[in-house]
This record gives sequence, structure tokens and C-alpha cells, in this order.
Amino acid sequence: MTSKLSSSLLALAVGGLMFAGSASAQTATTTSGAGPGVVDPGHPRVNQVNRRQAHQQKRIANGVKNGTLNPKETAHLERREASVQKREQADMAKHNGHLTKVEQRGLNRQQNRISRSIKRDKTNNK
Repeated sequence: MTSKLSSSLLALAVGGLMFAGSASAQTATTTSGAGPGVVDPGHPRVNQVNRRQAHQQKRIANGVKNGTLNPKETAHLERREASVQKREQADMAKHNGHLTKVEQRGLNRQQNRISRSIKRDKTNNK
């Protein structure tokens, strides 16, 4: 009973984080050059980073759903994902909604580490 309740609460928490992240990403979608922190929906580096984040969120949600990620691991992965989003927003704010190649490489490196953690955590709990 307790594990089912904690699983349900965890699923709600993950869903809430995913919803909050997507809502914050959608609040500032306009064209480039409109000012600091504005997202350019056609910018390829921003789109690539956002696709990776969405994919990793799905992997985390699937791990919660099928029981291969426990609540502690999920919370840790979600904090790390939030850190990537915060870094992306800060980087974009410096360049009118764009990411430089160096910033994209840094974000990809961070996402690669998180991706390996997701895989490791999921396989350790099989």
C-alpha cells in the first residue's frame, strides 16, 4: 500500500516537473532579437538541446512507470535536469535567445552525463 502510494506521488511529482518545465519553455516563444531570455523557436542549437531534454524526461518518466527508477534516483535525476534547464536559460539570456556552439557543447556534455546516470540507475534496479 505504501509503495503504491509513494509510486503514485512520485509519478505526480515527475508529471508536475515536466509540466512546469514545458510551461516555462513556452512562455517566452517569440522571434530572435526581441531581448534577453527570449526563445527563438527556429534556432537549431536551442531546438537540439530542448529535444534532448524532452527525450530524457520521457526516459525518466518511463523508468518511474515501469519501476526501474526508485523515488530517490528520480528526484536526483530531476534536480540534475532542472540544473541543465537553468543553465540553458542563463546562457540564452546572454545572447538574445540563442546558444553559442561552446554553450551547446557544455549543455550536451551535462546531458550526456545525466543520460548515462539514467541508464545506470535503470539497469541497477532491474
